[in-house]
Amino acid sequence: MTKLRLCYQTVEFGKTDIHLCTLRDKQEFDDPQGAAEKLGISSASWPLFGVVWPSSMVLAHYISDYNTGTKRILEIGCGMALSSLLLNKQLANITATDHHPEAGLFLQRNTQLNEGLPINYAQVGWADAHDDLGLFDLIIGSDLLYEEQHVALLANFIEAHSNPTCEVILVDPGRGRKNKLSERMIEFGFNSLHQKPIHTDYLVKEFKGYILKFERRGPRRLDA
Repeated sequence: MTKLRLCYQTVEFGKTDIHLCTLRDKQEFDDPQGAAEKLGISSASWPLFGVVWPSSMVLAHYISDYNTGTKRILEIGCGMALSSLLLNKQLANITATDHHPEAGLFLQRNTQLNEGLPINYAQVGWADAHDDLGLFDLIIGSDLLYEEQHVALLANFIEAHSNPTCEVILVDPGRGRKNKLSERMIEFGFNSLHQKPIHTDYLVKEFKGYILKFERRGPRRLDA
């Protein structure tokens, strides 16, 4: 991380401040051991995990006053993990995941910046056959549908880690694949709702995407 140009910023949620160390811009790259390359992450896409995207802001603001209760929560493709850091500040039961080999290091650093408890983290890919994440009551994520093949991979990953009764909240900036994802989720027994965020005055530009909400209610698995 010493070769990268970094920046520090604070995101406000009412009276709660979340401090972030991020990449300075989308031009950064540092993969001396080829760890990212082995995972299929190109030099052009390498820095995308390391900046705060509008969809991440929308998700965090939406989840900031969401009643998470005692739910076991999973953030998929966390990147800078803004929502995970906020939920951790609220003492929620949060687990963060990402495919990028540097995401966990930044999460650890930012958790310390916010003087929070350690956040459960796992480096996993959606196509990985096995992991020990377990099942969750609430699954969240933002800007996940970059490519067409991500629709099936994401839906299958969510299903593999969903309790029979589960909520899913995803923010999509408008990449044109939300309806296909909804079709997959409905096949898994979820209902589907797409809604525009009400307030996005914290963003520089108009947000043209949607909040995707999926919910399923069923008997709890015995192995949950």
